[in-house]
Amino acid sequence: MFILNWLAKPAYAQCPVCVVTVGGGLFLAKKLGIDDLLVSIWLSSLNTAIAFWMVTKIKKKILNNGYLWSLIFFAFTLIYVIYTKQVGHIRNTFLGIDKILFGLTFGLFISVGAILFDKFLRSKNKGKVFFPYQKVIIPFIILIVATFVFYLLIR
Repeated sequence: MFILNWLAKPAYAQCPVCVVTVGGGLFLAKKLGIDDLLVSIWLSSLNTAIAFWMVTKIKKKILNNGYLWSLIFFAFTLIYVIYTKQVGHIRNTFLGIDKILFGLTFGLFISVGAILFDKFLRSKNKGKVFFPYQKVIIPFIILIVATFVFYLLIR
C-alpha cells in the first residue's frame, strides 16, 4: 500500500471538468432567469477556481500566484460585462450597487475567504485536512449559504 501512495500523483480540487460544469451551469442559470446577483457570485467563484487551478500548471514563480490571477480574471470579467453593457441598468441594483458588480466583488471576496479559511484549518491540523475533499467542500458550502442568504434578501 505504501508503494501505491508513493507513486500516486496529487489531485487538485479545481479540476477542468469541475470548471466546465460550473461554467455551463452558470450559462443555464442565466438563461433560466436566475437573478444576476446570484449568478455573478458563482461566476466570480468560478474565476477564482480557474485561477487557483491554473497556477498549479504554471512553473514560473512570479506568475504562480492564485490571488493575482483571481484579480486578473476579476478585472477581465468586469471589462467584459461593462463592454457588453450588462451593467448599469437602473432597476438592477442591490443596496444601490449594480447587482452584477456587487455579485462579482462579493464572490471574489467570499471565494478567497474560503481558500484562506481552508488554509487556516490546515494550519491548525499540522498541514493536514480535517476531512476528505475539504478544499472543495468548504468553498462550496460557504457559496451555498451566501447564495441562500442573498436569495432571501432579494426576494
